[in-house]
Amino acid sequence: MSDFILSAEFRDDLGKGASRRLRRSGKVPAILYGGDRPPRCLSMQQKDLVQMLGNEAFYSSVITLKVGENEQPAILKALHRHPAKPQILHLDLQRVRDDVEIRMSVPLHFLGETVAVGVKSGGSVNHIENELEIVCLPKFLPEFIEVDVSKLGLDEVVKLSDIKLPEGVALAHPPTEENDPAVVSIHKMRVHTEVEEAAEGVVAATPAAAVEPKKE
Repeated sequence: MSDFILSAEFRDDLGKGASRRLRRSGKVPAILYGGDRPPRCLSMQQKDLVQMLGNEAFYSSVITLKVGENEQPAILKALHRHPAKPQILHLDLQRVRDDVEIRMSVPLHFLGETVAVGVKSGGSVNHIENELEIVCLPKFLPEFIEVDVSKLGLDEVVKLSDIKLPEGVALAHPPTEENDPAVVSIHKMRVHTEVEEAAEGVVAATPAAAVEPKKE
């Protein structure tokens, strides 16, 4: 079972007004769907959910959803936050089955950045992608995928096809010969900014423009 156990309750009071009342009472409205069963509306404690969301692994793990005495494995599919407050407004969860593949976005963890060949040559690491969408059975779902950039040189990239996937995991959108996007690169940063160019223009104009006439 999952390391994340999220307690919830069924709710029958639906609509915007009901959702507002739930939030005022410290709860979060949610919906559980999938698994060839009808959707069910749920509610859960805001404080419990916020605590779990502080762990990166929660977003890419199979969660044990506990409603009363019943437990259901599920995955997080959508999360709606308040635009101005540290508050969760709504949660979408999908049921999972051991024998049915799931599609998830999992984070990338980049290894060896500080010792990368290109960084030692004065380059900077540029994360073009921070997560990948994958397909796998629930038992193969990784919390993250590692990308080693320690041997990456200056002006070099790691492409999608270069990433080594864990056992039982496939890309939802596999690379092709015509489309093999870069995931991370190392390049030298340009330090010559527009502000510096403007300042240089002012300095260049100063000798001619700021010369005061000689007093007789």
